[in-house]
Amino acid sequence: MQKTLGNNPTAAVEESKVYSKITRRLIPFLILCYFFAYLDRVNVGFAKLHMQDALNFSDTVYGLGAGIFFIGYFLFEMPSNLLMQRFGPCFWIARIMATWAVLSAGMMFVTTPSQFYIVRFLLGVAEAGFFPGIVFYLTLWFPSWRSARTLGLFILVTPLSTIIGSPLSGLILKLFEGVGSLHNWQWLFLVEAIPSFLLAFVVLRYLDNDVKSAKWLTDTEKQVVINDLAKDAANRERANKGKVDSSLKGMLKNGYVWLLAVVFFSFNIGYYGINFWLPSIIKSSGVSDDFHIGLLAALPYVFGACFMVWNSRHSDLKQERRWHIAIPAMIGCVGLALSAYCSGSTFWMMAWICVAMSGTLALIPTYISLPGALLSGTAAAAGIAFVNSIGNLAGFFGPTVLGWLKDTTGRTDTGLYILAAFLLLCAPLILTLPARLANPKKVIAVPEQSTERSDAAQHINATIDR
Repeated sequence: MQKTLGNNPTAAVEESKVYSKITRRLIPFLILCYFFAYLDRVNVGFAKLHMQDALNFSDTVYGLGAGIFFIGYFLFEMPSNLLMQRFGPCFWIARIMATWAVLSAGMMFVTTPSQFYIVRFLLGVAEAGFFPGIVFYLTLWFPSWRSARTLGLFILVTPLSTIIGSPLSGLILKLFEGVGSLHNWQWLFLVEAIPSFLLAFVVLRYLDNDVKSAKWLTDTEKQVVINDLAKDAANRERANKGKVDSSLKGMLKNGYVWLLAVVFFSFNIGYYGINFWLPSIIKSSGVSDDFHIGLLAALPYVFGACFMVWNSRHSDLKQERRWHIAIPAMIGCVGLALSAYCSGSTFWMMAWICVAMSGTLALIPTYISLPGALLSGTAAAAGIAFVNSIGNLAGFFGPTVLGWLKDTTGRTDTGLYILAAFLLLCAPLILTLPARLANPKKVIAVPEQSTERSDAAQHINATIDR
């Protein structure tokens, strides 16, 4: 006799309640943590408005300094995720937050290009592993058929960080001008680093390493999650025709992991290029007030946040991944290209940047769910970090190329066209991934009385036990 998920309506309702409980417990707190991580990463874009003149940095120096963060991030991201498995998510997330807070505050002491490069590089080293670590952490709590909507809620912090953080950064620059013996850009780094440092200590008490250590879940609720994760592992094994290699070597030999890394690289070229330069682009269009620049910089992320939530939920509803990545990538390309074409008009430039951000932000949670759906165990931890680290190398190239082109040509539109082309490349690349691997499968037949379990299912429990 076979049973499938969904045959028992009461069980489905109870399962939904369990995941709602987990979501309420984890997601808001993780959003808060990542909010300050993201703010400390990109506030250099607002600091540039005054820091560049105060320290006499060229656009090339700024672009290289903004981007070199991702070199450190790239080099240490995979080791960081593997160390998270060894030391446990709670300790490792807290360690990451404390060290990046100290280094982010240290940006206030920078006076030369070399110091700027060194501190930004070390900040990337410190933060390496935080985002992929959280993504891997969530795979220990949610099966793949719930991953897009869950990651959509978590990654909602990306636009929220800008929606709230951009006006906040502009306001700090305005309020702290002439306060004490520090420049306003120095106050910006200090003030925005303090919450991250304090939250590191909260992480140690609030988060649990896995389902089994969660005292706020009953034994029955824990078993619901463990069973779903086992079913998910079995589905993964079936999609791969029984060939699931959960080792680090198996991950590196998986061609689809490399494909996902290239897709993420192409995406991030466009995303981070505009992200780091948006305040300066707005200022060059004729807006001079720091707070007004902050408000305008937040606007595209409002549209992006709405489209992100819709796209991730629709992806889970349709149990489809590839087109929910390809279509937003094409929308982002068109918006970015037209924003460059309309760079002479603040209104039309901002309108098309809103379109660009709607597309680029919308595909992130759906895309980020793929490595965890393709891999398991150590391979999942390493694979998520590997894809993210390769992809984030684009965070070095995007701002650096845009800065060099700005110094060379005196314009940003040429650079924006190049960034748009990389966004467009995401669409055909992601469609080469087979649908059987990309799309989650919620229903699986399981022998009701069988005591045998697949190797992948056993690995899930072994991972949770660790």
